[in-house]
Amino acid sequence: MKTLITPVMMAGLVLSAGCSDTKTDSTASQSTQGQSPAMVAAADPRAVRAGLEVISKGGTAIDAAIAVQSVLGLVEPQSSGIAGGAFLIYLDAESGDVTMYDGRETAPAAATPKLFYGDGKRLPYIKGIASGRSTGVPGAIAMLNLAHSDHGKLEWGSNFDAAIKLGDEGFVVTPALNRSITRTAKYGLLNQQKATRDYFFQADGETPLEAGTLRLNAPYAATLRAIAQDYRSLYSGDIAQSIIDATREEPRPGGLTMADFADYKPRKRPALCSGYKEMTICGSQPPSSGGVAVQAIMRILENFDLSSHGHDTAQGWHYFIEASRLAYADRDEFVADDAFIDVPIKAMLNKEYLGSRAQLVSADKAMQTVSVGDPAGFKPGKDYTPDSPGTSHMSIVDTYGNAVAMTTTVESGFGSQRMASGMILNNQLTDFSFEPVTAQGNPIANAVAPGKRPRSSMSPTLVLDKDGEFLIATGSPGGNSIIAYTAKTLVGMLEWGLTPQQSADLPNVIARGNTVKMENAKMPEPIIKALMDMGHDISLSGGEHSGIHIIRRLPDGSLIGGADPRREGVALLLTDLGAP
Repeated sequence: MKTLITPVMMAGLVLSAGCSDTKTDSTASQSTQGQSPAMVAAADPRAVRAGLEVISKGGTAIDAAIAVQSVLGLVEPQSSGIAGGAFLIYLDAESGDVTMYDGRETAPAAATPKLFYGDGKRLPYIKGIASGRSTGVPGAIAMLNLAHSDHGKLEWGSNFDAAIKLGDEGFVVTPALNRSITRTAKYGLLNQQKATRDYFFQADGETPLEAGTLRLNAPYAATLRAIAQDYRSLYSGDIAQSIIDATREEPRPGGLTMADFADYKPRKRPALCSGYKEMTICGSQPPSSGGVAVQAIMRILENFDLSSHGHDTAQGWHYFIEASRLAYADRDEFVADDAFIDVPIKAMLNKEYLGSRAQLVSADKAMQTVSVGDPAGFKPGKDYTPDSPGTSHMSIVDTYGNAVAMTTTVESGFGSQRMASGMILNNQLTDFSFEPVTAQGNPIANAVAPGKRPRSSMSPTLVLDKDGEFLIATGSPGGNSIIAYTAKTLVGMLEWGLTPQQSADLPNVIARGNTVKMENAKMPEPIIKALMDMGHDISLSGGEHSGIHIIRRLPDGSLIGGADPRREGVALLLTDLGAP
């Protein structure tokens, strides 16, 4: 080991109140006496074990989510962090309520509709990312604190212990982190700021940290100690000022202020839930587009006998593709921060409306083009926000039977490419449309505005059975592809009879617009050819940046999990905690 020592019911719509390293399915054969089985599935084994340790001490799924997030922010900084944002869906087993906690970042008061313009022209996307303008006020910590005040059992501060220890004593750099540094460095981004250059590269400032290096991050540990004492430490004083200072650095300094931090408020709302056969699917409200898009895909597919056309048939994938195209078209047009714009969620998920959308699908021929629907006579302009995959997802079930699905992000890989107080800073504001209006002059729903939250594709999802009890927790990172990744897992489990792990392993198929991105290595060639013969425009991909993490309850009450083989995550039971 190398060592580096450095310091919504309307037509079925409901608004609900109030694995292992080898990627095999992990199942609870029995529960601890007097307790339900517990499981954590997340992107790094160290984060998973931190969450399980918290559960073993009597903590809830919310307590565990805090532990998992704080560790992920250290060991997987390319994907998420405490200076980023998140959406969390929580099932309270006792009350049956499913709640959404919104920790999405907000634009500063100084933000203008043309935030990402320079010299009168729209900035190239990469320059928008690598700038001080791209960082919004972090929301994950304030959101987790709100959720903890409602549902935590352990002391707030104790949930950070594992991450603090790793920051002080060091963590081993994984191959995935090394690859992420190397890939980002090719664009000359991550080593522009001294803080990121010193942290992620060797002494020459150019050679990425090697896998196996022991990396210390004392500033991160110090930041967590302050947050453990009072979460508001991130929103005031030296830590907030360090973030502001980093965003004020050249090039393209931003306009965040201490007043923006002081004004930040997380949101607590009923989750967006809709019926699917005898089940209920719950996800995020806007500004996330994931909840409505995933549920739209599933409710369109409900019009077809998908279970008769499995994952090993072109017909099954054809229906999935067409439903995705229809749902993405509406998502692109209508969804944004509903505190700023009227989003017709009920109309978008109306059973009759989606039935009419399903009638556009032919059994043997691809739609030539996909047009946006008209669910409520609402016609803003289409948003062309680019795609960024720097995100992570966790699924958690605790011994009380509560469940969490939480997707967390800093937006692009390594966020804005800047650090402060040991944390990678988000570039979440690039999730806004870079253009405020279309070429025809129509306003774009997801345009930048002061205090507004950018639209997200994050799709943390809980599925409840016909009795309202927990059935599935799922979600994924992957930019706007998150919607397709998450919907794929639901189809795999609910229609194709697959286990969580088999569902995660399925080829990723993303159909947004007229082109279908598809994992070449995982999709059998005869299916690809058959889909092309139907008229689908297939773009073969060497890989997709999904990071699916799933937990499912079986009929006997045991839990089974799945972790995406494309990343380094695991799904472990509480009973696995003592295993090496």
